[in-house]
Amino acid sequence: MTIRPTNTHTVEKIGGTSMSRTRELLDTVLIGSRQGTELYNRIIVVSAYGGMTDALLEHKKSGEPGVYSLFSSAESGWSWGDALSRVASAMLEKNAEIFGDDNSREVADRFVKERVEGVRSCLIDLARLCSFGHFQLEQHLLTVREMLSSLGEAQSAHNTALLLKLHGVNARFVDLTGWREDGQHDLDQQIERAFAEIDLTQELPVVTGYAQCREVLMRTYDRGYSEVTLSRVAVVTGAAEAIIHKEFHLSSADPRVVGTDAVRVIGQTNYDVADQLSNMGMEAIHPRAAKSLRQAGIPLRVKNAFEPSHPGTLIRSDLSADQPGVEIVTGLKSVFAFEFYDQDMVGVKGYDAKILEALDRHKVWIISKTSNANTITHFLKGSMKAIRRVEKDLSDIFPTAEISLRKVALVSAIGRDLGGTNVLSKAVTMLAEAGIEPLGIHDLMRKVDLQVVVEEADFDRAVVALHKGLVEQDARDQSKRQLKAA
Repeated sequence: MTIRPTNTHTVEKIGGTSMSRTRELLDTVLIGSRQGTELYNRIIVVSAYGGMTDALLEHKKSGEPGVYSLFSSAESGWSWGDALSRVASAMLEKNAEIFGDDNSREVADRFVKERVEGVRSCLIDLARLCSFGHFQLEQHLLTVREMLSSLGEAQSAHNTALLLKLHGVNARFVDLTGWREDGQHDLDQQIERAFAEIDLTQELPVVTGYAQCREVLMRTYDRGYSEVTLSRVAVVTGAAEAIIHKEFHLSSADPRVVGTDAVRVIGQTNYDVADQLSNMGMEAIHPRAAKSLRQAGIPLRVKNAFEPSHPGTLIRSDLSADQPGVEIVTGLKSVFAFEFYDQDMVGVKGYDAKILEALDRHKVWIISKTSNANTITHFLKGSMKAIRRVEKDLSDIFPTAEISLRKVALVSAIGRDLGGTNVLSKAVTMLAEAGIEPLGIHDLMRKVDLQVVVEEADFDRAVVALHKGLVEQDARDQSKRQLKAA
């Protein structure tokens, strides 16, 4: 059955940190001042509550093992089962926080217990099966990761639909996780089947951020899957706009670093800038998800979930800059500069390909790259363990090569058009005035971003210096020009 696009509804994703403030969301994103038909013509895609996916998989930043990491480790024994019990307790505590002593809490608790114990039984059976030599656990780990991850989204989507019903909203829980389903479908087919009988003018669907499908979202996107679900739901249902609700505005820099008075909300930008932000770890939207929206001509809006009246940031492919300038200064700490040096490289092909194969094999994220006649340096984000494996593989292939590893930070000044702004000379001047000596600078001919490599200890000061010189000063200069023109 094919969905008939209305082109009037929105598809809105709520991130995990915001989801943890569910009661507040009732007064903003979920209900707010809406009444009657205003409550509908929306689709809500939800992430798991903050910290829940970390507990189910592994901590995103520290790497502390969760249920998945413990289960996949042969040395962990039954510790994964204890970790799963702790997750179940955390889920039940969340239910108590949301529903209190209301009868709906019993419904929410039964849902959690059924899912958790179903997963526990499945993992016990899988471990027993793989104790025989004919079955290898490694072949099933991606499926295990999918199943565990989907628990968090299933709980938050089920709870949100239940809570909305308590407040008189005709909400529907839409489960895309594939729980106890026979067969498997493509992602778009899965979405079509889920929405075939839903009338968006009279129902408010609350959708799991994880969707089980033939494409296996975690294989390609790992934990960025909810934005892919958002984008494909928007495309398949023919949405007028996609919206991502975060706990902060998309601003010209992190207000915690440069100060709330110094930053400004970015009113509009394009998908090119969104891609650069994703590369810097500032997740406006996953690049693959942005591609779907861009190709379908669907604009994306990034909003602060707790300031519903603010229009947020509009992102469209056809939004060119009114005038050249830096829009945002951001960056990444704990970046590894992976330097590969081999004098035999000069004039020889194949080095690049082998390095990329090793990085891809060990799932290391490449942020940026530089090279000269005999040196290729990749700036990487990933675990030290994975990067050391890359180093070993390449040392075996190229025994004469010298490979070094250094921890640095990357700061990037990004804008739709940096041409003619002297951004490089201004950046060098501002850094020098702040007493910061760059370890490297990448200034590409396309003029959408400038990347500066600095010592980790200099990261915050570099962001402050570049924002002051490239954003704040530019804004003052524009104001002066406008006053003169008036």
